[in-house]
Amino acid sequence: MQGNELAGNTIHAFGRGDDGALSAAGGFATGGKGGDQVDAPTDSLASQGSLVHDERSGLLLAVNAGSGTVTSFRVQGQKLTERHIVSSGGDFPASIAVSGTLAYVMNAGGAGSVQGFKITPNGLKPLGGSYRSLGLKNDKVPLFSSSPGQVAFTPGGRALVVTTKSANTVEVFPMQGDGRPAHRPVVNDSAGGVPFAITFDKAGRMLVAEAEKSTVSTYKVRADGTLKVVQRPLANGQNTLCRLERAGDFFYGGNTGNSTVTGYRTDRHGRLALTNDIGIATPPSVMSQGVIDLAVTRDERFLYVQNGTSGTVDGFRIGKNGSLTKVTTATGLPSFAESGMEGIAAV
Repeated sequence: MQGNELAGNTIHAFGRGDDGALSAAGGFATGGKGGDQVDAPTDSLASQGSLVHDERSGLLLAVNAGSGTVTSFRVQGQKLTERHIVSSGGDFPASIAVSGTLAYVMNAGGAGSVQGFKITPNGLKPLGGSYRSLGLKNDKVPLFSSSPGQVAFTPGGRALVVTTKSANTVEVFPMQGDGRPAHRPVVNDSAGGVPFAITFDKAGRMLVAEAEKSTVSTYKVRADGTLKVVQRPLANGQNTLCRLERAGDFFYGGNTGNSTVTGYRTDRHGRLALTNDIGIATPPSVMSQGVIDLAVTRDERFLYVQNGTSGTVDGFRIGKNGSLTKVTTATGLPSFAESGMEGIAAV
């Protein structure tokens, strides 16, 4: 878990038992500072993907929004070693995407940008000529509602996608053979209001969580960067859907506005539906307020939910029908005040 502390960002590590239970394993300073977007109500970074584990290299990548840097660690059991720090190439880094030997960082401040890096045994190395502006109009520390939400690679790394929240666009950079994006993005209108989080189903279709009406839209990403709407926005009846993660044929959405988690499933035709009629996969809890980032374990057995207001993380066992059973709650993490934790990865 990423503490995102303003005075000094820390990765809070936990061991995970076979039953999904968490036990504190120590803190590791990133060497950078956390950040807090203007008017952020619960989630200081207002993004998805601020803490990413790259299975291929074994590196954990973390943004330091307050200092404009990115830190890499090598994961060795419950320890983080070999810390390396590099400039993010812009203001207020908030999201990271990885594909093969490439990592791209989304800088949320100012005009917004993406900057590419090569993943090496010694951390991240800037990829010359890979910087691309998003053409937004924010201050260096952006307003949470108008900052970009996430950067993500499509499966296979053929395109780089960025959501822009209140600009209501999904911007796609087709990738070139040298690992650099097209010079300008293809700007697609979002099917739903305030596109935020991105994930993909097994067939490579893109699902985007939209915060305005707590909807999810499904797209096919064409080779030229244009989007085809496969399924119109599906509402979940909750408040402010900002996060979305996949676990096999199921998806889980974090509704920050009313601190609930919604379950979704796909049928064999790729159609998305709620796992139940009420749109709530697990009962809300007073210890689980301010739902923000989600993480799914590699074996897709457990879902972990970060609760920014409460300063807790809940762990759930994922049932065969997509149901969630709580198995653990980790406490004592930085709760949201002038800033708060954000970023979670299951290694």
